[in-house]
Amino acid sequence: MLDETDIGSRVVVRRHAGIRDGRPVFRDVLGVLTAASALELTLLTRDGDEVTVPVAEIHRAKRIPPSPPRR
Repeated sequence: MLDETDIGSRVVVRRHAGIRDGRPVFRDVLGVLTAASALELTLLTRDGDEVTVPVAEIHRAKRIPPSPPRR
């Protein structure tokens, strides 16, 4: 799990987004971790959106390499 030491790193968070046809549905959020607490993670996406994910919805989360330069 990510924590305060990961702030400023590029991360991906896979969150549980519900159930469809009796199976779990997941959504990924990709961005720079801007805040982390025992209750939620906050990411800044490439589009400039700030996304807050409750810890209870997180299936997996990890650091990833920096994004490649834009062309």
